[in-house]
Amino acid sequence: MPKPKVRPYVRPNSPAAYPVGPCFTAGHLVETNASWRSERPLVTALLCTGCQRCVRACPDGAVFQVGTGVAIDYDFCKGCGICVRECTVKAITMVSERGPHAV
Repeated sequence: MPKPKVRPYVRPNSPAAYPVGPCFTAGHLVETNASWRSERPLVTALLCTGCQRCVRACPDGAVFQVGTGVAIDYDFCKGCGICVRECTVKAITMVSERGPHAV
């Protein structure tokens, strides 16, 4: 599944300029989702077995396969922790957004 593209929403100048139907074609977002997250998942690559349970469980599609492991797109991760609960080898942990691992 390809990553959604973020592009800003430009408000039309007049009521007649508003589109009839969706404002964007599928696969586009008008903002990233990460701004309200208090914790984020952190992957320890050496522990990851590449089972992809976290990839399948992520409700936002923010966890994706990279080589034999996984990575997290922090622009779209909401910090729900489902990936942490699904990881049977404990390769993913939640860390504070304000802690030493903050982006």
